[in-house]
Amino acid sequence: MNIDEYASLDATALAAVIASGEVTADEVAEVAIEAIGKADQELNAVADGPFERPLGYSRDGRFAGVPFAIKDLVLHAAGVPTRMGTRLLGKGVVPPADTHLMERFRAAGLATLAVTTTPELGFNGNSEALAYGSTRNPWNTAHSAGGSSGGSAALVAAGALPIAHANDGGGSIRVPAACNGLVGLKPTRGRVPAGPDFADPLYGMGVELAVSRTVRDTAALLDEVAVSYPGDPYVLAPPARPWLDEVGADPGRLRIAVHTEAWSGSYVDPEVARAVEAVAQVLEAAGHHVERATPVFEWESFLHANHVLWCGFLAGAVAGIEEMTGVAASPENLERTSWACVEYGRSISAMDLTAALGAVNVVSREAGRFFTEYDLLLTPTMNTPALPLGRLDANADLAAADWTRHLFDACSFTPLFNQTGAPAISLPLGQSSQGLPIGVQLGGPVCSESLLLRVAAYLEEAMPWADRRPAVHVSEARQVLR
Repeated sequence: MNIDEYASLDATALAAVIASGEVTADEVAEVAIEAIGKADQELNAVADGPFERPLGYSRDGRFAGVPFAIKDLVLHAAGVPTRMGTRLLGKGVVPPADTHLMERFRAAGLATLAVTTTPELGFNGNSEALAYGSTRNPWNTAHSAGGSSGGSAALVAAGALPIAHANDGGGSIRVPAACNGLVGLKPTRGRVPAGPDFADPLYGMGVELAVSRTVRDTAALLDEVAVSYPGDPYVLAPPARPWLDEVGADPGRLRIAVHTEAWSGSYVDPEVARAVEAVAQVLEAAGHHVERATPVFEWESFLHANHVLWCGFLAGAVAGIEEMTGVAASPENLERTSWACVEYGRSISAMDLTAALGAVNVVSREAGRFFTEYDLLLTPTMNTPALPLGRLDANADLAAADWTRHLFDACSFTPLFNQTGAPAISLPLGQSSQGLPIGVQLGGPVCSESLLLRVAAYLEEAMPWADRRPAVHVSEARQVLR
């Protein structure tokens, strides 16, 4: 297998080629190591690796031998240093055991070859941590790869990997998916295990999965990792049938709401709004009832609740790092906005936290009401296409509240689904006049992954993106997924 053949296959197709005996998993790993190195020279997307050989994995898994990478945040693998994007951890700490999701990735057969970049402690919509330097967008290296799963997304978009780990506390799967022209599903809260280190990360707003190039890969991976472990705070009912079976299934006639104005009142690029409108027209032509509608909630209360929860969680995470390493956090080892948010987080009282959780409940109840009237909500994923590098500068001299507002003004549409715990998916259904991908988001009620995947698969066929290839790509061949 050469690098062109490797980069032309999604994870499902690559697993089938390996299983057929046409190529061995070891041969695929050799090509993947070359591809990761080639892409990383242009993109700076690798925090550690590529490794000389993959981490151990099941040879009987669905994705046996498929190259993979893990993001340097929340999830960790035994014996692999983690830095979480922060200089506070120096060269990293070495966890003695896998997290539960890492166990599931190994059981699925995924062959982990690298750790990917993230912003400091995940609190940014780009991946430009001082600990690593800026991760660049393969479509235009003057632009951000998004965050906080930007390293994973850049490598997948560039053809270096077919799929990679990502997680999402305010849009960190969907935002980099939008920036890089990928599929990014944020599952329902509790659908994918976050233990044993966490029960519900970020007060329930943080979830785990991946970024991929195809809907079928996302669905198949969800089938492999959506399990509960003893002690998990949530045990969700399994789907009526495998999520992969939803790919190609008839979604029925749906009630779809469309909303293109930011709840924050911040700017939305007209090209982004037009991309959403184009998708709405395709869905309406397919027989769905489509109309303009939105959940109604008070943005300032919503934003403040996010600010309290994010900063409180960040302060707790930093306290844990301090206890683990014996190193005190300070402006010398944290970026300026991180330090400002940690200081604010340390000041939060129990009453502040209670009020923030109360505000989350208000928004969740309104979203729940809304989804009794509509099956899906169609919005932009981001307010604009991928921002220029440096536009979301976590080392800027900003107060904690100003940083949160700055960040949420750029990513206004994704956080609603983190607060409510409901699933949402970003699909690469548009492209700007400058050639940057435009992500379109579909969200639904809690536990509606099956419906989202059905509609996503329909749109993948109706508005295909497989032939698009960024300027930085490991292959010169046209991408065709078998």
